[in-house]
Amino acid sequence: MGTLKDRLNDDLHTAMKSRDELITSTLRMALSAVRTAEVAGDEARELSDDEVLAVLTKEAKKRREAATAFAGAGRADQAAKETAEGEVLDRYLPKQLTDAEIAELVTQALTAGGFSGKGQMGPAMKAAQAAVAGRAEGGRVAAEVRRQLA
Repeated sequence: MGTLKDRLNDDLHTAMKSRDELITSTLRMALSAVRTAEVAGDEARELSDDEVLAVLTKEAKKRREAATAFAGAGRADQAAKETAEGEVLDRYLPKQLTDAEIAELVTQALTAGGFSGKGQMGPAMKAAQAAVAGRAEGGRVAAEVRRQLA
């Protein structure tokens, strides 16, 4: 199987052929964000699948936040569009962990690292994020780490 970027490109071509406007525009936006990340920094480089996944996660989070903001402002049509784009991006992301799964992984990471007390929040977060490995948003992980360190 090819890379995640290849899969995005292939799905974009399929969506263009089937004239699916939502998927076409969403995948174009995602690939544009990937290309931007590739040329960021000192020199252009090809992103690994994990880096592409990080870009897609960031874009999906933007869609969720925008949908919430639009819904709060009474713009249901725009909120629905953002939600639909987020759902398209979610197809390429790993299944998100439940709160119970996050709590279990954080507990294991804190125990393994011997972290206790709020003064060790930074190193504890680093260990917890490594354990979760992109399967949950940082805010959810941070909230659980804070709860367990308190």
